[in-house]
Amino acid sequence: MALSGIDRITYGVADLEEGRRFFTDWGLSERAGDPARLLFETLDGGEIELRRLDDPDLPPAFEEGPTVREVIWGVAATASLEAVVERLRAVTDVETGADGVVRCTDPNGLRVGLRQSRRRAVEVVGAVMNTSDNPRARVDRRSPVYDRAQPLRIGHVVFFTPDLAETEAFYREGLGFRVSDRYPGRGVFLRCQPEGGHHNLFLLRTPNDRRGLNHVAFSVRDIHEVFGGGLHIGRCGWKTEIGPGRHPISSAYFWYVRNPCGGLAEYYADEDFLTADWQPREDWVQATENFAEWAIAGGLDARTRRQYLPE
Repeated sequence: MALSGIDRITYGVADLEEGRRFFTDWGLSERAGDPARLLFETLDGGEIELRRLDDPDLPPAFEEGPTVREVIWGVAATASLEAVVERLRAVTDVETGADGVVRCTDPNGLRVGLRQSRRRAVEVVGAVMNTSDNPRARVDRRSPVYDRAQPLRIGHVVFFTPDLAETEAFYREGLGFRVSDRYPGRGVFLRCQPEGGHHNLFLLRTPNDRRGLNHVAFSVRDIHEVFGGGLHIGRCGWKTEIGPGRHPISSAYFWYVRNPCGGLAEYYADEDFLTADWQPREDWVQATENFAEWAIAGGLDARTRRQYLPE
């Protein structure tokens, strides 16, 4: 498979300065900015672009208010962009912009782009754990404590869709995504490569058939950076939706924060790594215990390090 992951996400936002403050606090580096547009990046060069809601260059929104307006998927350096586009042309109309990005619209109404990936390799070291079978993995040194997070990459994005089967078919047939796991009739976890993290895209159907953004997720080094990032973002005044916690389906530790640019933003670490030999479980029941093995509502207070309890 030629896709390498998410290269850029573009938001339409109500307040650029508030968006700048959020993503700076979140741990991204600002790469460019002007009165109409801000650009941030993760450590591997994955891009978050912010534009004003009324920017005429934005694609149409698939829901009201601040939200994601476009997702650009990267094509691996070793692959041909045209070969990927030919597969996509078999299922939908495409066009090439002045910026060289090939674009179309998915069945959910979201603008989707393809480009040769601009992300770069980044070497980071996560915490080593002393486990019962390897109690000397870390000797004479403490595990790290982080003051804040610096996200490595944009790991995945989650959308609500009323057209689950049609949208899944678009990504599988047009872009070659593979199923990792499934809530029958309610949701599907998809990855864009045979080998990689548990999912790059999760499509979810709600009882009221909502269409829109749930969250964008950013991977960090390890569980300790999940904690450090969540505590820091709380100190900055941003509100936790839920977390820290752990997902049984992907095994990942998480922390979800309300994002003024739309939906939620997630820190996560330690997700399952899958290969072509992975057998999807197609019968997960959509239930609280399958969403989280454990989770803390509202987050942790950075001062007391206990569950945050509003006064």
